[in-house]
Amino acid sequence: MTLIKSISGIRGTIGGKAGEALTPTDIVKFSTAFGLWVVQQTGIKKIVVGRDARISGEMVRNLVVGTLQGIGIDVVDLGLSTTPTVEIAVPLEKAGGGIIITASHNPKQWNALKLLNHNGEFINDVDGKKVLEIAEDTDIAFAEVNDLGKVRMDDTYMQKHIDQILALPLVDVEYIRNANFKIAIDCVNSTGGIFVPALLTALGVKTVYPLYCEPDGEFPHNPEPLPENLLALSKEVTTKNADLGIAVDPDVDRLCFICEDGNAFGEEYTLVAVADYILKNNKGNTVSNLSSTRAVRDVTEAAGGEYHASAVGEVNVVNLMKSSNAVIGGEGNGGVIYPELHYGRDALVGIALFLTHLAKYGQTISKLRASYPSYFISKNKITLTPEMDIDALLLKVEEKYKNQPYSTIDGLKIEFDKQWVHLRRSNTEPIIRIYSEGSTETVAENLANKIITDIKEILNN
Repeated sequence: MTLIKSISGIRGTIGGKAGEALTPTDIVKFSTAFGLWVVQQTGIKKIVVGRDARISGEMVRNLVVGTLQGIGIDVVDLGLSTTPTVEIAVPLEKAGGGIIITASHNPKQWNALKLLNHNGEFINDVDGKKVLEIAEDTDIAFAEVNDLGKVRMDDTYMQKHIDQILALPLVDVEYIRNANFKIAIDCVNSTGGIFVPALLTALGVKTVYPLYCEPDGEFPHNPEPLPENLLALSKEVTTKNADLGIAVDPDVDRLCFICEDGNAFGEEYTLVAVADYILKNNKGNTVSNLSSTRAVRDVTEAAGGEYHASAVGEVNVVNLMKSSNAVIGGEGNGGVIYPELHYGRDALVGIALFLTHLAKYGQTISKLRASYPSYFISKNKITLTPEMDIDALLLKVEEKYKNQPYSTIDGLKIEFDKQWVHLRRSNTEPIIRIYSEGSTETVAENLANKIITDIKEILNN
């Protein structure tokens, strides 16, 4: 059983002993801490709550909502919702914060509390540590009976979210409608099964082939939207002669596509394509994290903008987007952040922007993919002994490649012309994750193997 306490929330497996998994005791403990932090920071006794459709969601929701009531906080409960929808609802409700009950792409035995500030954005490192400190306080007084919080159910935010997307100048419903797209979708039996069809209908898409759109939490495959988990969607696209396939994760903040020939568009290229479309219409800067494909940088510089790379993590991407005035940003896992709507990964706005782009492009999705620089990312790791000083090891690798362009804002990233390798230590295990990118899969793997060999030589010496 696992319980992971991080700055952005509490994540764990359901069942087991308190303190060792995401048990009712832990849910109450951390919901209390977050609620108290919200009131301390904002003075606002209102929090927005929403959840994905995973099996444990109702149980966790009941504990979260009851706990917030118990400390005198009013709750706006969106019920089955998406992460970006809750992010939009927090400022619209003038709430002090938000809690999204989802373990994102993790399997069904996992659940989590994702924590949002009053802007509807993930809390930062300093705030996250404060919440964890409050959670260890055993001297907490709960509300008297007349001061208990109230709960308001609100199922209007799906439509509000869709309406905001339709109002964006770069979303063109007429173009999408006239393209007569036939689209297969895989919503992994979570809330995307409610939200994605509703969005597509609003965008004028008349032909939709739904796969796994029953929001019962019974994930039919690993819910991470990677090509190896989307074989049924690929088959549906080719069998039905669809123009493309769309897949989202359980909380609908990650997005990827399947081409008309059944091949994956590539989750790294979701952001590339959307950024290309935005930059064609709105010159500006872009941001992605250090482990995302170089193709984002290529399309940005080709459009006359500046590309910036952040540390891994959505809050880091958002902070750099704000400081660099980026017009588009996100992560290579299929996470699109479009600040004209809100500062959060949002598969729904990603779908609308991508379909507009594809409709105006006027050719197949596979031809659109072929129009971008082609890169391949290889993901590896090297396991070390628990007592190993990983930071010292990374410093020695840095010294070896000090004449190459490199960054140390998040582990160590070294550039070799248009190739790169990114080394990051795990926060939970004695391992170094090694991401590398090259013009071909072989080039990327050879680069990773070279760095792994260097590490082993350093260890031997």
